[in-house]
Amino acid sequence: MNLRNLFRLEGEVALVTGGGQGLGEQMAIGLAEAGAQVAVADLNRDKAQKVADFISSLGVKSLAVGVDVTKKEKVDEMVAKVIEHFGKIDVLVNSAGIGQWKKSEEMPEEDWKKVLDVNLNGVFLCCQAVGKEMIKRKKGSIINISSMSGLVVNTPQPQSHYNTSKGGVIMLTKSLASEWAPYNIRVNTIAPGYMETQLVQDLLRDLPEYAEIWKKLTPFGRLGQPEEIKGPCVFLAAPASSYVTGSVLVMDGGYTIW
Repeated sequence: MNLRNLFRLEGEVALVTGGGQGLGEQMAIGLAEAGAQVAVADLNRDKAQKVADFISSLGVKSLAVGVDVTKKEKVDEMVAKVIEHFGKIDVLVNSAGIGQWKKSEEMPEEDWKKVLDVNLNGVFLCCQAVGKEMIKRKKGSIINISSMSGLVVNTPQPQSHYNTSKGGVIMLTKSLASEWAPYNIRVNTIAPGYMETQLVQDLLRDLPEYAEIWKKLTPFGRLGQPEEIKGPCVFLAAPASSYVTGSVLVMDGGYTIW
C-alpha cells in the first residue's frame, strides 16, 4: 500500500466520546481531516453539535450525540444511533474523562467513585457496546485515552483516584487487545502528558504555579497543545498501525523518561 494511503480513512466511521472539547475535539477533527465520517459524542450535546457542525463544514459527514458514558443504557442508545445513521462503527475513541485534585486521606467516597466511574467504567461500557458490533464485522480499532498518570505518580498534586483510573484504562486496553485480536480488532491507548486543555486550565486556576513545576519536569519544557494528539490518533485508527495492538503510545514531552 502507498505510504500516503496508510493514513487515509475514507469510508471509515469513527465515534469519539468526550468529543465536544479538548483532546476529544481535536481527535474528532483529525479523524475527519483524514477522511473519516465522525460521530461526536459528549455529555454536553451542544458542545458536541458545535464540533459536528465544524466537521460538516469540512465537507465530511458528522453526527452529534449526547451521552453519559457512566450509564449503560445511554451508551447503548448512543451506539444504536450511530449505527442507524452511518451503518457501522470502524473506530472508537474513548476520550470522555474528568480530573480532580484531592488528598487521599480527605477524599470523599463520592469523589473516588465519580472519577473511577467516568474515567474507567465509562471506557469499559463504550468498549463493550462498540466491541460487540466490531466483533460481528471482525474489524475495528479502539483508541482509549489514558494518561502518563497511569504509568507514574504526578507531582505535586494529589490525585490517587485519577491515577488509579488511568492505570486501569491501560490494563483494560491490554486485556481487550488480547481478547479481541482473533476478531481483527485492535485496541490501543494514548497516554498524554500535561496538555493545555480547558480541563487542565480549570485545575490550574487556583494553583497556577504548578504549571511551572510541570514544565521544569518535562524535557521539552512546555505543555502539549491539544492539536498535537491528532497525529497519534490518526496513526492508531489507520491502516498504518495494522500490526499494533495492546500498545501504550506515550506523548508526554519526555516527562516519564526522567
